[in-house]
Amino acid sequence: MYAGKLVFAQLTDLIHPEQFRRCVRRYQGDYKVKSFSCWNQFLCMAFGQLTLRESLRDVETCLRSRPDQLYHLGIRGVVSRSVLADANRERDWRIYLDLAQLLIRRARALYVNDPIGLELNETVYALDSTTIDLCLKLFPWARFRRAKAAIKLHTLLDLRGSIPTFISISQGKQADVLVLDELVLEPGAFYVMDRGYVDFQRLYGFVLAGAFFVTRAKTNLQSTRLESLPVDATTGVRSNQMIWLRNPSSIKHYPDKLRRIHYVDAETGKSLVFLTNNFALPALTIALLYKGRWKVELFFKWIKQHLRIKHFYGTTNNAVKTQVWISICVYVLLAIMKKQLHSERSLYSILQILSVNAFEQQPINQILADLDLQEFEGGSCNQLIFSY
Repeated sequence: MYAGKLVFAQLTDLIHPEQFRRCVRRYQGDYKVKSFSCWNQFLCMAFGQLTLRESLRDVETCLRSRPDQLYHLGIRGVVSRSVLADANRERDWRIYLDLAQLLIRRARALYVNDPIGLELNETVYALDSTTIDLCLKLFPWARFRRAKAAIKLHTLLDLRGSIPTFISISQGKQADVLVLDELVLEPGAFYVMDRGYVDFQRLYGFVLAGAFFVTRAKTNLQSTRLESLPVDATTGVRSNQMIWLRNPSSIKHYPDKLRRIHYVDAETGKSLVFLTNNFALPALTIALLYKGRWKVELFFKWIKQHLRIKHFYGTTNNAVKTQVWISICVYVLLAIMKKQLHSERSLYSILQILSVNAFEQQPINQILADLDLQEFEGGSCNQLIFSY
């Protein structure tokens, strides 16, 4: 990885050149392009994400201040804000979607044995969405309300490693439940969702696919109790029942029994009612599976705070999706690097360290090791004691 390369180049070296070229050729990204290729576009945008640049002008100024280093970063030619803006507007955003999917498959293979806090061998996914507010005057194509624009990021997160395996970008007014139509369900896997995804016709698709869902029941659920199973009230589980839907329309869409679990969280005192089509796992395990859904909320918080997806460099639909997918690529690259270097540091720490060392010509693992040594030595030194 190193071989005398800059820190930023060491990170982007994790992308296989031929795989990237295939993504570009699939959508003719470099068709009639003379100088500023898709690879140059990706490097400039990824640099902006890694070093927390606020705008394309910011990216241009920063890179042009180090002209002697551009070649070593992998960038060929002059970096121009207008050319980069044109590329974001014209180059197909699906190039970077496909690249992200390649990186995601690689990252998931690295994190496949990571624990999720439960004795469960099956894959567990958390599904949720987050809304990103936009200015209606600048993004009229993303109208959300009368005086507001927004987009939604629908994300399916693998809880092993917190790797996003599926992301769909829609307008803010799209109902969350519609994203279930886009999922390719994995037999045997668990999908944890909030009650915004309760649609019995779509939930029955999980049964047909051999997958399991865990969601919260709506307050107006009409059901008939078929059986009540014994529970241990000290665990927080209040009831564990087999039920049958009572509403004729619901029965038509979901002609099978369900499991309803009433759980009271000891920490918050909140009463929760879960629905699932899994009848084998203990009731407490189902409740803890739902509790793991908070990881997707942390993922949204992380990318909003530490990557550039709330403030966009371009205003077109294509530019917005390009920036989102390149930010996902950077997130997954950091996750891959963390695993390959066996680093105990958080992704946030690694991002901050790389952002201020992007132009350094030193192995990344050495930079992290030096910092760990400094922290260890600093923690053991004597402190000055002030007396009053």
